[in-house]
Amino acid sequence: MVALAQTSAKTPVQADRPRLALPLGDPAGIGAEVMLKALADLELRQTGDFVLVGNHELLMQTYDRLARQIDPASLANRLAHPNDLALLDVPLEPALSAKIQLGQGNAASGEASFRFLSAAIAQTLAGACEGIVTAPIAKSAWKAAGHDYPGQTELLAQRAGVQRFGMLFEAQSPHSGWQLRTLLATTHIPLRQVADTLTPELLTLKLELLLDCLQQDFGLSAPRIAVAGLNPHSGEQGQLGREEQDWLMPWLESMRRRFPAVSLEGPVPPDTLWVRPGQAWFARQDGNAAAQAHDAYLALYHDQGLIPVKLMAFDRAVNTTIGLPFVRCSPDHGTAFDIAALGQADSTSCRAAIRTAIELVYQRRRSATAEAAVLG
Repeated sequence: MVALAQTSAKTPVQADRPRLALPLGDPAGIGAEVMLKALADLELRQTGDFVLVGNHELLMQTYDRLARQIDPASLANRLAHPNDLALLDVPLEPALSAKIQLGQGNAASGEASFRFLSAAIAQTLAGACEGIVTAPIAKSAWKAAGHDYPGQTELLAQRAGVQRFGMLFEAQSPHSGWQLRTLLATTHIPLRQVADTLTPELLTLKLELLLDCLQQDFGLSAPRIAVAGLNPHSGEQGQLGREEQDWLMPWLESMRRRFPAVSLEGPVPPDTLWVRPGQAWFARQDGNAAAQAHDAYLALYHDQGLIPVKLMAFDRAVNTTIGLPFVRCSPDHGTAFDIAALGQADSTSCRAAIRTAIELVYQRRRSATAEAAVLG
């Protein structure tokens, strides 16, 4: 294992392969397992330079336990050995480490995962890495440790000093190759608060973020975007709710005037919004279905966007934080304490998150080069 000192943050990023920090998440969960499984893919390992961020002792404990669950003949193909990977070793006090138990998230595991992410952010902000791929954490464990954040996204934004950020879920269909992109206007709030939280100002912020992301990270300067309605049938002309009539439709008209190169459809009734994406996802190379789908979807609340995303792409979706000065991706699953270190965790989403982060780094480089050329 290549142990990296904290001072490695001053090491310049290599000019060729992207360098990513991979914080291991809650050590009581499956974070280390999915990372080690993903990095057993030698082809994936060759796409970038990866630095695991976690605790050496805990990582080795997890590896040893996993190795006992896997047939020795296939071990190397299924699980990367920590000694073959770079690690930023985050020290933990013995009393803290002793309280961390696989499968049981608590204040100790929450404190450890908070330190892992904090170290990864510090490395990235200092220029040692171009992006972060985060393993899952438990929000309840963070709170038990005294870190009152809704999730990793908010800590990343705070440390990066940004006020405008959002959660974009991206996945590529294995059937048709079509790319699904869904931005959430609101995230982790109770459903009863959604209607009061949504405002023209908030949606303007989210749309601006989405347009910047589509340009910078996906090279789309004139995208087609579908915006969801809030109420059943998008309010049915005010009979099932007034939000669409009172402000959402006027807001959309103002955005069409402001961004004439962008095609904005909406408010699309929530029960039909996902018909075209579903057809494009399962189209099996049907170019017509993909052509009729949109480049991105703006969902107004958490489940409105994530139920269809997880139905189509549960093991492939990647959570991307947009608005940060660096790339951040994450697998679209949780800590799965119930199967921690049993060898059962699926690393498909983790591999997808790493691949997506690599692609986004390259696209950001291209965008920066193009912008510099324009500015002369």
